[in-house]
Amino acid sequence: MIAKRHQLTVLIIAGMLIGIALGEWIYLSSTKPNALLFADRMKLLTTIFLRLVQMIIAPLVFSTLVAGIAKMGDLKAVGRVGGKSMLWFISASLVSLLLGLMLVNIFKPGVGVNLGEGDVAGAKDFLNNSKGFSLQGFIEHVFPKSVIEAMATNEILQLVVFSIFFGVAMTALGEKATPLTRALDTIGHVCLKMVSYIMWFAPLGVLGGVASIVAKKGLGVLAVYGKYMGSFYLGLGVLWLVLLAAGFIILKKRLKTLLSRIQQPLLIAFSTTSSEAVFPKLTEELERFGCRPNIVSFVLPLGYSFNLDGSMMYMTFASIFIAQAYGIPLDIGTQITMLLVLMLTSKGIAGVPRASLVVVTATCAMFNIPAEGIALILPIDHFCDMGRSMTNVLGNALATSAVSKWENGLEHAHE
Repeated sequence: MIAKRHQLTVLIIAGMLIGIALGEWIYLSSTKPNALLFADRMKLLTTIFLRLVQMIIAPLVFSTLVAGIAKMGDLKAVGRVGGKSMLWFISASLVSLLLGLMLVNIFKPGVGVNLGEGDVAGAKDFLNNSKGFSLQGFIEHVFPKSVIEAMATNEILQLVVFSIFFGVAMTALGEKATPLTRALDTIGHVCLKMVSYIMWFAPLGVLGGVASIVAKKGLGVLAVYGKYMGSFYLGLGVLWLVLLAAGFIILKKRLKTLLSRIQQPLLIAFSTTSSEAVFPKLTEELERFGCRPNIVSFVLPLGYSFNLDGSMMYMTFASIFIAQAYGIPLDIGTQITMLLVLMLTSKGIAGVPRASLVVVTATCAMFNIPAEGIALILPIDHFCDMGRSMTNVLGNALATSAVSKWENGLEHAHE
């Protein structure tokens, strides 16, 4: 089992390196139309992998979360675990937002940026398709009108709301619901078995995704946006140190084991820019690490809606970067207000494609910063998304493990 795990990790890294080399070769040697055609074709490999993962998310979330709540057998335990989870989520979100705020003010990557370097056409398309943030949209995103629709569109937050109600109702029924609890538990294990098959498509998905973006943009874009990228990834590095320090305080020596367990999900999230793509695999690895299944199934889906640490840091960073590029001064009071607004608006679009950009666009509009400024960050957004997706996975793995430890639900690792 261990040999297979390392073999898949090596294949994923190889897929990423081959994708970079292949994409850069196409970018340098082909005409732009041919490079774009190649990128679209290669992206199909990523699409296949992501769709295979997405097809399993809804049944996995529903079956494991409902069974997990029912197995707790006590509504007080559900409330206690939920409270501890939200304590971690809110604390981590505030730290992430504050770090982004501090670092973008220290490094000022937007000062002196050439406004003509942005992807204006891409920004126009994005703004035309983006609905921004509204209270009604937030409510509609949280509460499902149909659980079937929520499953079909992989709305994790809506699935969590329905599953909590369903699980609480099953708990209230007591022994009458036992056969259904067993059936859902079995469905969850079947889904996790399917994950072990799907993950072998990951190297091809990684190769296709990386080759596609490099063929379109070329690695030269990293040099153009060197200061922006460098300061953002430095920020992610600081955030990792904070999160790992908190994890070490709670998990002690077992933190090393956890990081070993989640190396594949981290790599896949980094190379596919999708934290959603590793949700099933992360569930499996956290249970193998020793987290109780009922806690994993409860905390992890919540984390995917409320605990996106990398994305949170990026939101303050990108919003103030755009203001700096346009020469718009923001006093500290305005920036703190922006931070608090981001705490709320970011919860309304969890699971939406390019969610961070949606929030940045809405926030810019609220504070009279030209929303068209997202054209400045679009050329490099994919490369930033790699880091923030990986950080989201780390944050949720640590949150789930910490809550498990607090609930005395962290057992010895098992295969």
